[in-house]
Amino acid sequence: MLDYHVHTEFSIDCKIPMPVQCEAAIAAGVTEIAFCDHLDHEPADPGYGYYRPDAFLASIDSCRDLFGDRLTVLAGVEADFNERIAGQVEKFFSRYQFDFVIGSVHYGENGRIIFQDYFDDHDWDDVYLPYLERLKLAARSGLFDTLGHIDLPKRYAPVNKRTYDPLRYKDELQQLFKVLIEHNVSFEINTSGLRQTPRTSMPGPAIVRWYAEAGGRLITIGTDSHAPQHIGSGIPQTLDMLELCGIDSVSSFRGRQRSQRSIESLRPAQAVVDRA
Repeated sequence: MLDYHVHTEFSIDCKIPMPVQCEAAIAAGVTEIAFCDHLDHEPADPGYGYYRPDAFLASIDSCRDLFGDRLTVLAGVEADFNERIAGQVEKFFSRYQFDFVIGSVHYGENGRIIFQDYFDDHDWDDVYLPYLERLKLAARSGLFDTLGHIDLPKRYAPVNKRTYDPLRYKDELQQLFKVLIEHNVSFEINTSGLRQTPRTSMPGPAIVRWYAEAGGRLITIGTDSHAPQHIGSGIPQTLDMLELCGIDSVSSFRGRQRSQRSIESLRPAQAVVDRA
């Protein structure tokens, strides 16, 4: 089982030490984990300046020594992106090497984070259309292996604005798929939405199906776990969803090099027997 989006004490919004997350992953049956702590270059972000890359990479090496016979530990990072900070992100990746890089858009206009209060003075079109444009910029940048939670705004929409329907944005999403395919960039299925509002993965099955119909085949899966009990959560049902939507493999990485792993090969042996 692969979990390609887990946080540790190197993210401002997580206090769990990396070795504790490794132990939890092993207990959950995860065999390959990518630690992807937040890299924030946007000054308006609370995590600006918090990430410590040298200490993070040293912790990765330590965990490989401790758990390497039971768990493949990958050095990942979740780098925030918008057009204001693209140069700083590029400069960072000229200095540091990782196995896997997620590009995530968390910001709206003027570097404001898309939380509930962002919807106070923005309707859905004001939020989601510029968001999709920033995702396309991220994909074209060449900086990222995958894009994180590509319909993230649905998670933070207040109750009176939980009207998100991906069908309204199908044409714009098709444009995003074209860019992703042209630049060999995947997007992740972020399973955190299954255990939180909106009670569906980010993105959900409709978007995955449209992507597959457009010829897309590159997907990563991550739980976005900030707590040990969430590592591996939702991954088996996500594999089922991907197959139903026409995706038969997910991406794995070493040193920023992608390989594809068949979904069937990622299922526990007993599960394969049961399905046969």
